[in-house]
Amino acid sequence: MSRPLILAIDQGTTGSTVLLLDERMSIRGKGYCELPQSYPAPGLVEHDPEEIWRTVLAAFAAARAQAPGGDIVGVGIANQRETTVLWERATGRPLAPAIVWQDRRTADRCQALREAGHEPAFQRSTGLVLDPYFSGTKIAWLLENLPGLRSRARDGEIAFGTVDSFLVWRLSGGKSHVTDVSNASRTLLFDLGTLNWNPELCRLLDIPAQILPRVGPSSGSLASIAGIDGLADGTPIAGIAGDQHAALYGQGCFSRGDAKCTFGTGSFLLMNVGEKPVPSSRRLLATLAWQTGRGTSYALEGSAFVAGALVQWLREGLGIIKTSAEVEGLAASVPDTGGVTIVPALAGLGAPHWRPEARGLICGISRGTTKAHIARAALEAMAMQNVELVRAMESDAGRSITALRVDGGAANNDLLMQMQADFLGAEIIRPAVVESTALGVGLLAAHGLGLSSPENTQPAANVATFQPRMGPAEREQVMARWHAAVTKT
Repeated sequence: MSRPLILAIDQGTTGSTVLLLDERMSIRGKGYCELPQSYPAPGLVEHDPEEIWRTVLAAFAAARAQAPGGDIVGVGIANQRETTVLWERATGRPLAPAIVWQDRRTADRCQALREAGHEPAFQRSTGLVLDPYFSGTKIAWLLENLPGLRSRARDGEIAFGTVDSFLVWRLSGGKSHVTDVSNASRTLLFDLGTLNWNPELCRLLDIPAQILPRVGPSSGSLASIAGIDGLADGTPIAGIAGDQHAALYGQGCFSRGDAKCTFGTGSFLLMNVGEKPVPSSRRLLATLAWQTGRGTSYALEGSAFVAGALVQWLREGLGIIKTSAEVEGLAASVPDTGGVTIVPALAGLGAPHWRPEARGLICGISRGTTKAHIARAALEAMAMQNVELVRAMESDAGRSITALRVDGGAANNDLLMQMQADFLGAEIIRPAVVESTALGVGLLAAHGLGLSSPENTQPAANVATFQPRMGPAEREQVMARWHAAVTKT
C-alpha cells in the first residue's frame, strides 16, 4: 500500500516552500522557490500574483521529485497573511499587483479614519489597530484607484483574497472562493465574536460584501483540487491558516500561555490565550489563532515588520555581506557593537508603536565603526524589538513568558538566539524542524482528515536551547539604549 502524504504549502513573502509529510509528519520531500519583490516607489511593496502561483508549482515539483512515491491525500496552505489580491472571477486573471503586507501606501487613509473617530470600532470588532499593515485599506485603495473596478466589484465580477484564497481558487480550478478564520481576522473586516464579516466596517471602507470569500475553519473540508498536474482531482484542501498561526500550531502551542516567535521577513510573536479573545491595552493585536473540530483558539500577537529583511538589506542594499549566512560570523568577529544601535524601521514601526511614518535609523557611529559592528547591531536590533513585544504581551496576558519557542530561517543563527535569550532573560527553545509554518498547516490538514489528533502530536524534538547569560543590570542598559534610539526615528 502506498504511504499517504500531506502536501503542505507555505507561501511566504520572499518565497514558497512545499513539504511532503508522511503520517508521522516526517519530511519526505521539500522544495523551495524564491519570489521576486517589487518596490515601485518608497513605501510601496508589491508581488506579481502569477509569480506567486509559479513559485508554488515550482516548489511542489521539486518536493515531488524528492518523494515520487506515495499518494497525496490532502493539502494544507499557509500564507503571508495581509497581502491583498483582486482577480476576475470569470478568468481568474489578477487585476493588479498584489499589495504586500509591508506596503505603506494607505497610511493617510488610516490616519483619516483615526481622526474621524473610527479606530475604537475597528478595535472592538476585529482586535486590530488602524494600520496600513492590514488588508482592508489595501482593498479600498485598489477599488478607488483602478478605473471601473468598484462597479465591477458591486456587480460580483471581482474576487478579493489574501494569498490563501487566491491559491485555493487556482488549485480548485476556480470553483472555491474561501479563506479560514485566521486569515479573515487580519483584514480589518472580520468580527472576532460573531466569526462573520462585519457589515458596518465594510461600509466604512466602502467594500462590497460580494467580493469577500466564504470563511471556513482552519482544519476540515474546505475545497477540492481540480485540474492540477500531479494532484488527483477531488483531493481535499483540509487545512488553511495564516503563516504565523500555522507556526503556533506547528510548535505545539496548544495550551494557554504557550508562545512562539517566528524569525522570517519580520518577526512575529504569538501567545495562545485560550478560547476567548484578550483585548490589548498595550497596542498588541487580538487575533484568531485557529478553528478546528475541537473549537476556536485565540492569540495575542506582536509584529515587528523587519527582521530577516534587515539582513537581506545588509546584503542587497549595503553589500557588506554576500550571503545572509555570513552575517553570524561577521557579527561574532567583534565582542560588541561599539556603541552602534540600529532601529530597523524600514517599513515603519509595528507593535507596540504603530508608526507607519517612522524610518530606519543607525546611530552611535564613530570613526572606529566597521561593517562587523553594523552586522552585530543588526542582530541585536532583531532581538531587542522582540523584548518590547514580550513585555507588552506579558502585561496584557497577566503571565510571564519563561520560555519562548522559535522558528523561521533566522532562528538558525545561534548568535541571534543567544542575544534573544540574554535580552529577554528567558529560555529560547529551537526545534529540530524550523519550518514550523509548513509543519503546522500540514498538521491542520492531517487533523482535518482524521489522520491524527492534536493530543497525539508532539512538538519536534529540541535540538538547541539557549539560556540567558546576561545579568539584569546589563540587560537594562541594553534596552535603555534601544528605547533611546527608537525615540529618534
